[in-house]
Amino acid sequence: MAYQLYRNTTLGNSLQESPDELIQSQQLTPQLALQVLLQFDKAINSALAQRVRNRVNFRGSLNTYRFCDNVWTFVLNDVEFREVTELIKVDKVKIVACDGKNTGSNTTE
Repeated sequence: MAYQLYRNTTLGNSLQESPDELIQSQQLTPQLALQVLLQFDKAINSALAQRVRNRVNFRGSLNTYRFCDNVWTFVLNDVEFREVTELIKVDKVKIVACDGKNTGSNTTE
């Protein structure tokens, strides 16, 4: 089963709103809408794992961290992000990191 983290992105939110409207007008069943979201989860996780090759270095002060259900969550303060020639500074950032390896469970193509 793919992580659902990216449903809270702009793209994910828009994708959730469209089927909701179609369900309200009875043009789409809730089961089919769920299938659309599950396919989005698989596709976005696969695309990020296979197509993104950029690297960014960052440094900051660790505020809190947590490890629960194989998910790391870090909150950092005064963070600097560096990519070759760019430097971006932010006051606070939350990083959620999940195991990117396919466990083989509940995966169907």
